[in-house]
Amino acid sequence: MSHPEILPITETDDELRALLDDPGVELPAILPALAHALGDLTLLRDSLRLDLTNPFAEQGGWTPEQQEECRDLAAEALARLRDHDGPLAPAPSGADLHAMMNWTTGTTLDEAYLAMLTEELAPEGADLRAPTWHKDDIAPDTPMRVVIVGAGMSGILAAHRLAQAGIDYVVLEKNPGIGGTWFENTYPGCRVDVPNHTYCYSFMQKHDWPGYHSSQGVLLEYFNDCADQFGIRDHIRFDTEVQAVVFDDERATWTLELSTPDGEATLEANAVISAVGQLNRPQLPDIEGRESFEGPAFHSARWDHDVDLAGRRVAVIGNGCSAMQFIPHVAEVADHVTVCQRTANWMVPRPQYAQPLNPNLMWLFTHVPHFSNWYRLHLFWRSHEGLLPALAVDPDWPEPIETSVSAANDELRELLTLNFQAEFADRPDLLEKTLPRNTAGAKRFVIDDGVWARTLKRDNVELCTTGIERITPEGLVDVDGTSHDVDVIVYGTGFKASEFLTPMKVVGRGGVDLHEQWDGNARAYLGVVSPNFPNFFFMYGPNTNIVINGSIIYFSECEAHYITESLRRLLETGHRALDVKVEVHDAYNERIDAGNLGYAWGVSSVNSWYKSKSGRVAQNWPFSMLEFWEQTRQVDPDDYHWL
Repeated sequence: MSHPEILPITETDDELRALLDDPGVELPAILPALAHALGDLTLLRDSLRLDLTNPFAEQGGWTPEQQEECRDLAAEALARLRDHDGPLAPAPSGADLHAMMNWTTGTTLDEAYLAMLTEELAPEGADLRAPTWHKDDIAPDTPMRVVIVGAGMSGILAAHRLAQAGIDYVVLEKNPGIGGTWFENTYPGCRVDVPNHTYCYSFMQKHDWPGYHSSQGVLLEYFNDCADQFGIRDHIRFDTEVQAVVFDDERATWTLELSTPDGEATLEANAVISAVGQLNRPQLPDIEGRESFEGPAFHSARWDHDVDLAGRRVAVIGNGCSAMQFIPHVAEVADHVTVCQRTANWMVPRPQYAQPLNPNLMWLFTHVPHFSNWYRLHLFWRSHEGLLPALAVDPDWPEPIETSVSAANDELRELLTLNFQAEFADRPDLLEKTLPRNTAGAKRFVIDDGVWARTLKRDNVELCTTGIERITPEGLVDVDGTSHDVDVIVYGTGFKASEFLTPMKVVGRGGVDLHEQWDGNARAYLGVVSPNFPNFFFMYGPNTNIVINGSIIYFSECEAHYITESLRRLLETGHRALDVKVEVHDAYNERIDAGNLGYAWGVSSVNSWYKSKSGRVAQNWPFSMLEFWEQTRQVDPDDYHWL
C-alpha cells in the first residue's frame, strides 16, 4: 500500500487555523483522522454528526456554525499533534474504529456495513481483501493454471490476487501496453468522472493525485506502477488477442486460440478470467453514407493524433461523457465545430472536476496520519449514499415516468434544471436545446464544471439537434435538409457495452456457444459466472456496472475475492471445475431484472448504453454496494454442479 510520508507539523497556531479556513479543505474527514492519530474520540462530537443525504451539500451538509466548531476542534487537535512528544496512539480497538466509522457516515451501521467499510478504510495499511490462504498449504501438487484476458484495471487486480494465493497465471493483452480503457482512450480531455481518491485499489491507495479527477495519462501511470510493484508485468503477453476459448468436457480444461505477433497459437488453462471490460469496443452509428465521407473520420476511443484539427471544420457526432470531455478542447483549435446531439444529458455540477488538488488538502495528506484513509472513506460513503435514492421508482407517483419517477426524483430534476438555467441564462436558445426532456437518471449523468456551457456559447461552435439524415463525401445532411460541409468527423458515440466478450468466441460444455446462449441479452450469476461455462469467470460482467453510487474498482475487488474463493473450493475438494446451476442463475437474474425496473434507468424508454437491443438493462447493478459485497463473500456449494 502506498502511504504518504508523514511530515512534522511546524506551522503556528494562526497558520493552522488559516489552513482550516480554506473552503477547499474537506472538513468532515479531518476529525476522525485526528481522533485516530491522537486516540481521542471526544473530537467526534454528537453536535457534528454528518447528514450526507444531500449529495450536493458542501462540507457534509454542516451549517456554517458546525463548520466553525469543526475548525476550532481541528485547530486545537493539530496543535496537540504538532506538540506531541512520543509515539502516536496505537491502532484503535474494533469498538473504537466502529464508533469512528459511525460518526463518519452519520448513521449507525450494522456489523456487515462495518466490516465492509473497514476493508475500504484499510486501517494501518492492512490489505483486508487479500486471500487468507495459499495453494501450497491446500493442494501443492494439484495443477491450477489460470489465464486472465485483459491487462486493464480488473485484470491487474485479478492477477495480484492470484499471485497472493500462490496460483499460476498468465495475462493475455491485445494491446502493446497495460491499462485497458486508460491505454486506449487518449482523446484530449480524457479523465475519470468519479473522485480519484476512490478510483484506486483499497490496498494501493494513492493520496497525491494531481487533480480531483485525474487525466488519462495519470491513471495509466498508476496502473502501470501497480503492475510493476506487484510483479505482474512479467506474466503478461502483450499484442496477444484471444480469438476463441473452448472447453474440453472430458479433461475439464479450457483451450484458448490466440493471435500473437508470431502467428496463431494455443494455450491451455484450468480456469479463465475474462477481464475485457464493457467499454472497449467502439460503437459507430448506423447512418446512411457513413463510409462515403472523404475526409478523416475516427472514433474518440481510437483518436487519430496524426489529424491536425487546427483551423479545420469538425463535426462531432454524439454528446455523451467522452464527447463532452473532448469537444471543449477541439473547439479551442478548430475553425468551426458542429456538435450533433441526439439526446440531451443531465449534468451534475462539479466545480472541482478539472481542478488541481487543493494544496492545503495535500498538506493534510502529508502531515496528518491516516487522513488519506479517512478522506477516501468519506468520499466512498458519500458516493454510496449519492443520488441512488432519488432514482428509485415510487409506484404511486402520479407523473409520467418519462418525466420523473418519484417526489425525490422530481426534486432532483428541479435542482439540476436550476443549474442549466444558471449556465444558459444569457442563451435561452441553448437552454431549450440542452435541457433534457427525460427522467433524471434514465441515462448516465455527465459531470460538468461549467465548461460545457462556455463551449457551446463560443462563436465557432454550433449545436444541432435535428438529427442526421445521411453522411455525404463533403459532410452531413440533417433531416431538415440542412447541409454541413466539414473537413473531419469525430464519433463520440460510445461503445458496444451490451455485447460482452465480442468478438471472442466462447464454447462451453457440450459445445454451447456463449453468445448463442445469451442471444443478445448477456446474463451471469453474481455478474461472475454463467451456466455451461465451468471455471469461466467474468470481471465487470453483466449487471455489475454502477450508475452513480461509487467506483467500479470496489465491485472488481468483490469479484476478485469471489473468484479466488471459487478456486480455493476447487483445490480443497479436489474437483476440477464448478458450473453454476441454471435454476440458481435464472432466479438471480429475475431478481436483477425486477430490481432494475425499480429505477429510472430501467423504466424509461430513452435510449441508453445501459440496455441491450431488446431493451433489457444488461449493465447496471440495482442494489446497494453492501449487498454485492455480502453475496460475494463466500461460495455456496449448493449453487453449483461440481465436476
